[in-house]
Amino acid sequence: MLSEQSAATVRATLPAVGAAIGEITERFYARLFAAHPELLRDLFNRGNQASGAQKQALAGSIAAFATHLVNHPDQRPDAMLGRIAHKHASLGVAPEHYPIVHEHLFAAIADILGEAVTPEVAAAWTEVYWLMANALIAIEKRLYEESGSTERRPWEVVERIEETADVVTFRLRPADGGPVRGFRAGQYVSVQVELADGARQIRQYSLSGAPGESLRQFSVKRVTGGDATPDGEVSNHLHARVHVGDVLGLSEPYGDLVLDADGTPLLLASAGIGVTPVIAMLADLAAGGHGGPVTVVHGDRTPADHALRTDHEMYAGKLADASVHFFYERDAEPGTRTGLVDLAGIAVPASTRAYLCGPLPFMRAVRTQLIEKGVAPADIHYEVFGPDLWLAQA
Repeated sequence: MLSEQSAATVRATLPAVGAAIGEITERFYARLFAAHPELLRDLFNRGNQASGAQKQALAGSIAAFATHLVNHPDQRPDAMLGRIAHKHASLGVAPEHYPIVHEHLFAAIADILGEAVTPEVAAAWTEVYWLMANALIAIEKRLYEESGSTERRPWEVVERIEETADVVTFRLRPADGGPVRGFRAGQYVSVQVELADGARQIRQYSLSGAPGESLRQFSVKRVTGGDATPDGEVSNHLHARVHVGDVLGLSEPYGDLVLDADGTPLLLASAGIGVTPVIAMLADLAAGGHGGPVTVVHGDRTPADHALRTDHEMYAGKLADASVHFFYERDAEPGTRTGLVDLAGIAVPASTRAYLCGPLPFMRAVRTQLIEKGVAPADIHYEVFGPDLWLAQA
């Protein structure tokens, strides 16, 4: 792992690099896209670039990786690396991308920190970078081998379901008539569309259908921007322009938030469109005749905004020992609760294994409540849609 000399240098310079990491990543992306505009057009999420979310995520991952190496020089943060590698594999990131990133990232570091970047400092941080990059390349190689492909495959839309005013579900079959590879409940696919300006943008969507089906199913919430963020390019394109008979490019399934059901009490907590991987998990549990206790928790603005609610209730209702708790900020119906998700009145055994998906504030709040109930932090798993800002905001 990290050499002793480099560890000492990184430890000494980490505060300075950490303090400037936001500026460094800003300069890095500007340099990268000036030299390789095709990466912004066809690989990177332009919405996340515009909002700054991707910059925050990159800064957080670099700082977290370097900090881990300094504190634990003989260990790798495999959980973090695995999460990143799954995202990269779904996008088709290749080994040849890493030298390009290295070139522009280290040029940005030199631009921002100037004379502080001595040859010794440059060598130490280069070691950090290639430790992280080579680990990701190795994990991504294994993921590509397991999936059998690095290419997106054409899939034809055979059904379009309007779930709510802002959520639509697409069901697709392989356009080539070939077999459908299985997936694990909780995984996602990358979906590529060609936009009006010719850009071939990619987004990840959780598979919301039951594992083992001959069709792929994913559900898309229309992203509406605000003062500082644009509308979602791909989500709005899918809502407005993609219909039955159209063909989309889909990756093989990826994602490390996968259901592990071994009889341990489970808690599946979601909010908003975070319900999608939970539906696949419940479908999988129901199909397997799962008999252990399952606590299902969901929060939404109103019942009308609760996408896939029928499936949510149906699959939970098929389980032998399930309790269901829906929270709505407004218009709560009999049998549901008013307000934000609150576990205070819900029995959660300390041995529970929990899966969370939804906005970061929701997941942080639920995680805190679970720990207060005695659930081990290692047994609390989460999925973030888009750049993983959990580390960046920790």
